[in-house]
Amino acid sequence: MELRLTDIACARGGVPLIAGLSLTLRAGHALVLRGPNGCGKTTLLRTIAGLQPPLAGTVDLPPDAVAYAAHADGLKATLSVAENLRFWAAIYGGGDIAPALARMNLTDLAERAAQNLSAGQKRRLGLARLLVTARPVWVLDEPTVSLDAASVALFADAVRAHLAGGGLAVMATHIDLGLDEARTLDLTPYKAQRAGAGGADSFDEAFL
Repeated sequence: MELRLTDIACARGGVPLIAGLSLTLRAGHALVLRGPNGCGKTTLLRTIAGLQPPLAGTVDLPPDAVAYAAHADGLKATLSVAENLRFWAAIYGGGDIAPALARMNLTDLAERAAQNLSAGQKRRLGLARLLVTARPVWVLDEPTVSLDAASVALFADAVRAHLAGGGLAVMATHIDLGLDEARTLDLTPYKAQRAGAGGADSFDEAFL
């Protein structure tokens, strides 16, 4: 299993953000994306996940390899914690949900409706979905939002277990997860060249 990006260029809202990015990430390893707001971290993650096409270059991954988690937790509010996980397990064929409940400290909350969870509990449930997908490539956009320190540690352990099992992960996060298997990539050198004054360069990057 490996992820290979070849001369990738990508854009958001018609504005080029990244160009000339090539890399290979093999099983058992993680890549943490860094860079200032608006540099294209989310756009690159969405491109890797297949949610938008690249402007140029190729993303090489086996079919149906990616599990994607972003800012939305992807929960049905009226379903219980266990029902939410069973739904995603049925979609992806991930099987037993008990290990995912235990890994993210949700076992005692299994019968509670998602709408009655705290923000941190909802985030843990959203991340537990990754564990029932049985997909080898995790693409994660700020996965630790709303998590306290203990929950960040739980998530870091889940990532380690995923990598140890032959998976790989690409994520944008400002939190140091303490992953020895991770390398960091600053996207600043891959900033796409844009039009001059009055053109795309004047676009407000807060909206990217």
